[in-house]
Amino acid sequence: MAPDADAVTAEERVALAERLRAIRERIGAATARPVRLLAVSKGQPASLVRAAYALGQRDFGENYVQELAQKSDALRDLPELRFHLIGHLQRNKVKHVVEHAVAVHSVDSSALLGELGRRAVGREVPAARRAFGGDGRLPLLVEVSIAGEAQKSGLPPGELGALLALAEHTEGVRVVGLMCVPPFSEDPRASRPYFDALARLREEHGGTARLPELSMGMTADFEHAIAAGATLVRVGTAIFGARKPRPAKDG
Repeated sequence: MAPDADAVTAEERVALAERLRAIRERIGAATARPVRLLAVSKGQPASLVRAAYALGQRDFGENYVQELAQKSDALRDLPELRFHLIGHLQRNKVKHVVEHAVAVHSVDSSALLGELGRRAVGREVPAARRAFGGDGRLPLLVEVSIAGEAQKSGLPPGELGALLALAEHTEGVRVVGLMCVPPFSEDPRASRPYFDALARLREEHGGTARLPELSMGMTADFEHAIAAGATLVRVGTAIFGARKPRPAKDG
């Protein structure tokens, strides 16, 4: 048994099971079509990820490369565990990402795309960990700055066509969809126009045949994202509770 297996108490396991069940039920109530749940595990211990895996959860979202790599190493015995990088990625961290992540949701420049391709050539995502079909190339989603917020990462919508064209000639990777993070609002309904805008942008660039995935929606607003066409929702707090403080140095 792995050394972190006993770190979660029986009470914590029961609470985790209930929260996961509730989120899955809310997703099911929002739509009859398949929607993948990414359990955002940033700031949470590997033991809690292991407990969620035991409850059937397979896809987890991490924001920081160092934390993702550490958890991936600690949980390497879980054959179907899939870590998605959903946070901003610096080019000097790409080497570690391609070793541990099954997908990157935050591609926002041609330079980052090129570096991911360079590092991914000759590698394949293990068959048991492939999140988006049988193709072994590293799946990417383009993060679009759908609201044009200067303080947030993301590709301007007007540059999407050029990046997608470049991706089609970049070995080792494949773009499977788009991602966005709307501006924060106390009202979850305020996110809906941004989700709709991302869905329209997809239609302008080949639709579901070219970009089958839309990664959008978080704990507060994921039902509105599903209504707009999300295929992946990123839920953390409603599953794991409050996060632990992040280490001072990470990336």
